Amino acid sequence: MEASESTGTPWSKPEFAPAPESGTVSATAQSPKDANTAESDAFAERPEVYVGAAFAGGLVVAGLLRWIGR
Repeated sequence: MEASESTGTPWSKPEFAPAPESGTVSATAQSPKDANTAESDAFAERPEVYVGAAFAGGLVVAGLLRWIGR
């Protein structure tokens, strides 16, 4: 295998909007700490529901693939 001759990477850094002036706070800005609060994270309250739904979904997809394969 030969080394790539391009100097850039396929994954470049995204361009971000400029930061707001000091002293101002955006109403939509959230820190990662605020993103996983219990009141906004339904998975943290009842993870067994999601596990059961994933299992049932897997059975449905398996049945569909079996039906298509006939």
